[in-house]
Amino acid sequence: MLRPKIPTMPTPTGHVTAPAPVEPTAIVPSVQTPPVAPMAPVPSRPVVQLTPGTVLALVGGGTAVVLIVGAVLVSMLLAVAITGASVAVVALVVRSLLASETKRR
Repeated sequence: MLRPKIPTMPTPTGHVTAPAPVEPTAIVPSVQTPPVAPMAPVPSRPVVQLTPGTVLALVGGGTAVVLIVGAVLVSMLLAVAITGASVAVVALVVRSLLASETKRR
């Protein structure tokens, strides 16, 4: 049967040196100096300044989006209404044909 092949750990090539031992260092407490003056916070993002031109462009773009979405939704509603009306007319015609068929017999 098929047996999966387990990959082996690659052996290092070239000259390998052992890691240098780490010597502990002594912790020497130092005198704490108070901060001179508080630093003003640097803003993480640049501030966006709106000019009258950009406000007008944003309002125009938003209006265009609302009008396009509204037109699409109204056309979809109109398509559903027309489909429903045509199905109703077809149902009336079929009902009329079936009723006239039973009257003839």
